[in-house]
Amino acid sequence: MKLLSRSISGRAILGRLALLAGVLGALKPTPGAALDSDSARRAAMVVEIAAMARATGAETGRAQFADSVMAAMGKVPRHRFVPPSQERVAYENRPLPIGHGQTISQPYIVALMTDLLDPKPTDVVLEIGTGSGYQAAVLAELVAKVYTIEILEPVAKQGAANLKAAGYANVLTRIGDGYQGWPDAAPFDGILVTAAAPDVPPALVAQLKPGGRLVIPVGSRHDAQDLLLIVKNAGGTTTTRRTIPVRFVPLTRAK
Repeated sequence: MKLLSRSISGRAILGRLALLAGVLGALKPTPGAALDSDSARRAAMVVEIAAMARATGAETGRAQFADSVMAAMGKVPRHRFVPPSQERVAYENRPLPIGHGQTISQPYIVALMTDLLDPKPTDVVLEIGTGSGYQAAVLAELVAKVYTIEILEPVAKQGAANLKAAGYANVLTRIGDGYQGWPDAAPFDGILVTAAAPDVPPALVAQLKPGGRLVIPVGSRHDAQDLLLIVKNAGGTTTTRRTIPVRFVPLTRAK
């Protein structure tokens, strides 16, 4: 549901090949078995994500994403979260249309937002904007449980179907207004919003645990937004850090 509003130059070929070799090793294929084409495409995608992380590290404070995040990016089958017409380009590092005016996120952005959330294996997190289910799947590889909300019914149903087909049993889906969060499942260790809000929804801040993190793009419909990291302090106050400019679809609210 979003795209990065900048282009990043590539790295040196030798550096990329060395990094690719490391990623391929991390994937740990069955001994004697050839790495299938989708795994190889995911590995190449992870190489590009790592290069972009280094290039934007001064702005994001994340020049290198956590090994666990990169492993999740190298594992989740992105081709299963795009329409059949997009499967051929599923592992290109760019957003892709999924129908109903929505997109699946650029993989670098998915990795960055996930890394900013700093997920732990015991965490319970909330995602606002299920879309195709891809971001929820990445989170599901890293945390105990994911709650995800999508307001557009056909998109929500497809996202839920994608997650079920991919075997993510630790993801709970709901059709509804994400601006209000999921109060009956709160509080959350982290909340990730995949559409741009004009301001930070108070309900989401209220549903964060002390020490919890909220990653959200904030800005107007037409102008570039800022990707914010908001941390809730023990006393209930928050600290906010701007990272990079992004451009997301607007957060849709119930009428």
